[in-house]
Amino acid sequence: MHFVKRFSLVLVSMFPLLSWGQQDPLLSQYMFNEVFYNPAVVGLDKSTYISAVHRSQWAGYSSSFDGKEGAPSTQMINFVMPLPKTFSGVGISLVRDKLGLATNFEAQVSISYKKELNNGSISFGLRPSLFLHALDFDKFRAVDPEDPLIEGFGRESQLKPDVGAGIFFNGSKFFAGVSVNHLLNPGFDFGIEGLNNTLKPSMILYSGYNYQYNKDIRLTPSVFVRSEFNTLSFDLGVLATYKETMWGGLSYRQQEALIFMLGYSFLEDKSLRLVYSFDLIIQAQEAKQPTSHEISLRKTLAFVAPGPPKVIRTPRFRFD
Repeated sequence: MHFVKRFSLVLVSMFPLLSWGQQDPLLSQYMFNEVFYNPAVVGLDKSTYISAVHRSQWAGYSSSFDGKEGAPSTQMINFVMPLPKTFSGVGISLVRDKLGLATNFEAQVSISYKKELNNGSISFGLRPSLFLHALDFDKFRAVDPEDPLIEGFGRESQLKPDVGAGIFFNGSKFFAGVSVNHLLNPGFDFGIEGLNNTLKPSMILYSGYNYQYNKDIRLTPSVFVRSEFNTLSFDLGVLATYKETMWGGLSYRQQEALIFMLGYSFLEDKSLRLVYSFDLIIQAQEAKQPTSHEISLRKTLAFVAPGPPKVIRTPRFRFD
């Protein structure tokens, strides 16, 4: 097709942008949002909660050719609830990830099964999802802007199913998990011959160690590795926790940024947690803006998972 030949030149020039934007969002607060990366984590802390995340990548960035398309941004909402007996927990995640002309929406349902071990527990998770990939073709720079065929495309979107899976070991001090996403390898062609943006399978490895420095302070060094099986990147970090109320952390993202993190738990029962992270870009600043910002909010809910009623005992009576 005449249009495809011309338009493919634009797509090739945009390929690095689209291939990155259609993959999993990048979060600096990975240690507070494990459920998004590994379905085996849901329900492990035995609490019901709802959380929200907003990330502004390279704050203030605008495109060099028109100044309209702003910095990448990500929004996420998670709901997690433990389950009795057979299953460990269930979680629902809603994600919006925008990068230039591409916007991705994903709805995930995660469920996990936990097996107790002598030195900890091991859990297995499965996450079916729906992934919507949208492109604003009106904003592409065509080789021939007056080509009449380009007028037939505006904002296009496609919805495809996907699946992820994971495993997680949780010991008294050491923890580690691995997960694989996009197992169905869905492709998006928007009905255009010769175009096929594909979600490549990706792997996440997350591991850390809880070191109790004293009765009030816990130090948790961790490593977070991302791979699409032909590329690899990692974050190295350490998080300090004070009385389960305050957090402070420092991490390094390979060839990208230094990350500073602060968090605090509010309310008398510490059920409301706010965490802010600041990324200082230390490499390739000429192609980016020097800072990124991320904020997350989590509210633990006073909700009991469905199951047999608990036995309540008093000095005089017993109620079943």
